[in-house]
Amino acid sequence: MKFISFEWEGKEQYGVVYDEKKILNLSQIRLKESSFPEGLLEGIRQGEEFTGRVEQVLAKPEAALAAFFVPMQEIRFLPPIPHPPKNIICVGKNYRDHAIEMGSAKDIPEHVIVFTKATTTVNAHLVPIDSHRDATKELDYEGELAVIIGKKGSRIDKKDALSHVFGYTILNDVTARDLQRIHKQYFIGKSLDGSCPIGPWIVHHSKIKNPNQLDITTKVNGEVRQHSNTENFIFPIEEIISELSKGMTLEPGDIIATGTPAGVGNGFNPPRFLVPGDEVEITIEGIGTLYNKVK
Repeated sequence: MKFISFEWEGKEQYGVVYDEKKILNLSQIRLKESSFPEGLLEGIRQGEEFTGRVEQVLAKPEAALAAFFVPMQEIRFLPPIPHPPKNIICVGKNYRDHAIEMGSAKDIPEHVIVFTKATTTVNAHLVPIDSHRDATKELDYEGELAVIIGKKGSRIDKKDALSHVFGYTILNDVTARDLQRIHKQYFIGKSLDGSCPIGPWIVHHSKIKNPNQLDITTKVNGEVRQHSNTENFIFPIEEIISELSKGMTLEPGDIIATGTPAGVGNGFNPPRFLVPGDEVEITIEGIGTLYNKVK
C-alpha cells in the first residue's frame, strides 16, 4: 500500500494509491461513512486497525469504489505527513564513501550522528525548491531513504526495531553548505524553508522486504550523481531506531532520514551546487521517484 496526502478541490486530503492513474480518497470515504481518521497522521497512530480497514476497502470490487477515486493528474502533491509533529530526525554520514568525500577516512563515524531539520522544511513531490539565493550560494542535494515510525516506543531492542516502522519514503535533505560551515553546526544550514522534499508517498512496511537492501539513485538534470544501496549503511535501520530510542521516545509520525551516499555536490572538485532551473530526481527501489525543480 502507498499512502498519499494531497490537495484536491482546494482541500487537504489523503488516500491510498490504487493504480498509476488514480487514488482511493480515504477522506471522501470518511465523510460518507466515518470509517477513517481525519488525516494520514491519525491513521498512522491507529496502526494495524487503520491499515486493516484500508485492506478491507481495497478488497472490494473496483466498481464499488468508483465514487471515491481521484485522478492522479488532478491532485497537488503534499508531503505524506503535511504537518509533522516534530522536527525531522536525520542521520549524518551513514555511508562510508560519503563520510570520506566530506573529509577523509577519519570522518567515518563510530557512533550514530544525529541532527534535525525544522518542521517548516517539509516540501512535496513536484513542488519547487526555493534556492534561497539571499541566504546561500552553496545549496546541495542529499538523496535518502526515510523511515516513518508507526508504533510508540523507547529503549527499543534492535530485534524489535522494524516492528515500530509504519513505512518508508524518499527524502531530499537539501543543505546550505556555506551556512553549515559558517555556523559550525547542522541546524541552520539544514533548515531553510522548503528544504526537505518528502514523498511522493509512504510505502507500507509490508511491501518492503528488506529496507537495508534497496537501490538508491539521485539524478541532477538527468545525470546520475549518487548511486548506492542501503546495504552500505554504516548503521542499519534497526540500530538507528534502537540508538535513538535509548533516551528518547519515538512516536507515530516521527520521520527519520537515514543518511545519504557519496555524490553530493560538495563532494566534486570543483563543487557542483544546485542553481535555479536544476531538476533533482531521487529514486529508491520499491518506493518510486521524488522530483523537484529548483526555483
